Amino acid sequence: DTFYIDDNIVLRTHTSPVQARIMTTRKPPIRIVCPGRVYRADEADATHSPVFHQMEGLVVDKHITFADLKGLLHNMAVQMYGPGTVTRFRPHHFPFTEPSCEMDVQCHKCGGKGCSTCKGSGWIELLGAGVTNPHVHEMSGIDTSKYSGLAWGMGLDRAAMRRYKIADLRLMFENDVRFLEQF
Repeated sequence: DTFYIDDNIVLRTHTSPVQARIMTTRKPPIRIVCPGRVYRADEADATHSPVFHQMEGLVVDKHITFADLKGLLHNMAVQMYGPGTVTRFRPHHFPFTEPSCEMDVQCHKCGGKGCSTCKGSGWIELLGAGVTNPHVHEMSGIDTSKYSGLAWGMGLDRAAMRRYKIADLRLMFENDVRFLEQF
């Protein structure tokens, strides 16, 4: 899923290195977000682009649980999209979190019935997340007997797509003035 320039250079695939740097240079409690442009060898379609803007978040503190993660992310979605926002969490695997999940929001175009934007599922994946793996904390010098954490990452372009009810992500990159004048 990466773009290699040559054998030694790869374009940034996520903003996670910022989290690692913060964990090695700061002591808990830690609460950060790290935005940035990223590149992946994704096929362009209604919800994917090979170049997009990502924002990741990290919380490290005493007694952080998966319930904190779900509450934070659901409330974030409600703040972005309004009080009627419907979310769901699905198990997933990410190497640096355990347990891990993906959070979906109900499709804005069809209201969950299924359409071309959500590929018939009624849902659009918004982000990946999880409880940070204790080994990551140990490698960063964080005492796992005192601290736990959570992390998440989302595509800002896809988040804006949902917020502004844009049916196809590619419209945001075509520079069509007629599309841009809507905003």
